[in-house]
Amino acid sequence: MSEFDYIIVGAGSAGCVLANRLSAQEDKNVLLVETGGSDRSIFIQMPTALSIPMNTDKYAWQFMTEPEPYLDNRSMHCPRGKVLGGSSSINGMVYVRGHAKDFDEWAQHGAKGWDYAHCLPYFKRSETWAFGGDDYRGDEGPLGVNNGNEMANPLYGAFIEAGKEAGYDYTADYNGEQQEGFGPMHMTVKDGKRWSTANAYLKPAMQRPNLTVLTHATVHKVILEGKRAVGVKLERKGKILEFKARQEVILSAGPIGSPHLLQLSGIGDPDTLAEAGIELQHELPGVGQNLQDHLEFYFQFRCNQPISLNGKLDPWNKFLIGARWILKKDGLGATNHFESCGFIRSKENVEWPDLQYHFLPAAMRYDGREAFDGHGFQVHIGHNKPKSRGRVKVVSSDPKQSPSILFNYLQEKEDIEGFRACVRLTREIINQPAFDEYRGDEIQPGTDIQTDEQIDAFVRESVESAYHPSCSCKMGTDPMAVVDPETRVHGLQGLRVVDSSIFPTIPNGNLNAPTIMVAERAADLILGRPVLAPSEAPVATKATSTQRPGRPARSVS
Repeated sequence: MSEFDYIIVGAGSAGCVLANRLSAQEDKNVLLVETGGSDRSIFIQMPTALSIPMNTDKYAWQFMTEPEPYLDNRSMHCPRGKVLGGSSSINGMVYVRGHAKDFDEWAQHGAKGWDYAHCLPYFKRSETWAFGGDDYRGDEGPLGVNNGNEMANPLYGAFIEAGKEAGYDYTADYNGEQQEGFGPMHMTVKDGKRWSTANAYLKPAMQRPNLTVLTHATVHKVILEGKRAVGVKLERKGKILEFKARQEVILSAGPIGSPHLLQLSGIGDPDTLAEAGIELQHELPGVGQNLQDHLEFYFQFRCNQPISLNGKLDPWNKFLIGARWILKKDGLGATNHFESCGFIRSKENVEWPDLQYHFLPAAMRYDGREAFDGHGFQVHIGHNKPKSRGRVKVVSSDPKQSPSILFNYLQEKEDIEGFRACVRLTREIINQPAFDEYRGDEIQPGTDIQTDEQIDAFVRESVESAYHPSCSCKMGTDPMAVVDPETRVHGLQGLRVVDSSIFPTIPNGNLNAPTIMVAERAADLILGRPVLAPSEAPVATKATSTQRPGRPARSVS
């Protein structure tokens, strides 16, 4: 076939969801196009191997940013999934929806209908929570979510207890009524395997005769006839092909790929397109603007007891972990190892949490290398509501040339202050009695890093991307919005964008869960079905700004 009802570009976190939900309509023919190939790799499917696919050219676009002017001109790594499942096949599998007020913020930015009450039913529809459904959690959805190995390592519990000793709340379910506090962390793992959107959504749908999945195909542009998208031009196996869409083309190529593809198609800022030698087809100045991301650094300590994962990083233990996973799909191979966490506020006048902790009972880097000899533990900490904004910019009409990416990390004063709070509040937490029997020397940042100036210099030198780029084709109604609240590209017919690029602002948390939610709700909008009724489940919020950070007076609104 060369003609379909819907053409979806990108088989990632959003594209796989759409492929499933749209092809469930037997009278609709759907084409899903993906540049990458199969996800049948042990390094993708085994949760503990998460650092490998992210750093493998076969499975990920290895984008690098322009020198970041507020990070000592460092060029930052920005990998994006290039495989079935997209970034859900290369990510850390952490399942965080975000705070309820993050989505209310979307609605306030012009994304009508995307407030928390309207989003929660789609989070529930997507999920099967290992501990059963309730007003907040789903129990019939494709996406398996659990807590890994149930925090078997005592360091996980010590981190939660230290948070409580420091005066913060305990939250049994940060994806439920109350995000703020310390508690168990959730991951997209099912039966010991990474539960990407390829496993959860796409593979069950690939048996349908009305769904065609085209891998190893690079889309060059969206084909426009006047102000209507009518198809895509792509390259596969050295041949240039065109496919027509009877109803809609849907871009789900991610926060880098979707704005880049719009620009390659002549949709965007006229000056940007002219510099790249691309003829303007439709003026839309917000394409590629408003780019946001989370930064984080590792707070690392030596561990006084030989219980950390650093004792499992030698080749023999890795072999044993891998062999057990292959045979039984359990043990240390079946977890991402981020099994406890925390969400707190950086200062008193912050309305909802803006700092996030991932606790790891090891001291190591994302690429899997040890941080130092001996045992250790670390907590990943980041300021999650940045004010700084960047952009994605096409530089050539050649679709194979990567776009220019600039986040402008730490451009704004509030972001710098947020990371100062990260250092000071984390030290206070780790130095609570719960860690006394485990805590050794502070390795990073190091106890000599104390003043604002010293902390700022350490952060500029040490922060890394948390790999959460988003917001580059924002949803709304203002002049810089790219899509409307129905996910339709402003001023064009037959063209939508559905992925994390349409977030108006970045949520307080990892982005896989909200991206899946967006695609679930967008599927109803695309098919013209009534959206799910808004939830009336209460949300625990902060009642006053006079409380200590992380110590909200509990109220229900």
